[in-house]
Amino acid sequence: MMNFFRGNPISFDVALLILRVGAGSLMLTHGWPKLMNFSSRMDSFSDPFNIGSPAALALAVFAEFFCSILLIVGYYTRFAVIPLIILTATIVFMIHWPDPFSKKELPIFYLVAYLAIFFAGPGKYSIDGK
Repeated sequence: MMNFFRGNPISFDVALLILRVGAGSLMLTHGWPKLMNFSSRMDSFSDPFNIGSPAALALAVFAEFFCSILLIVGYYTRFAVIPLIILTATIVFMIHWPDPFSKKELPIFYLVAYLAIFFAGPGKYSIDGK
């Protein structure tokens, strides 16, 4: 029983699988509506880097939808998580910085999860791990 609490490589890989699939799946719920309503949202989307609202929305959709799919299956995981890190850092430090903590708590949580995945890797239970 004590061995269970000390951890082992299998539990580490299972934890990474849960983190990858969980964070990726939850982020898909943000990316899918943006993808489906792209044309109606592209003129009013937040543009913190002054690249134009359509370009900012396209980058957000790329990260939230397409990179999340790569993250879930664990394919090019460390590369896929970089746009997600940039996106969530932008949301925390540029979009919601003046807002109360409760408004930026979720993006901070995503940022922490994506940083953990970036440094730990995808784990054995991923396409990258095969």
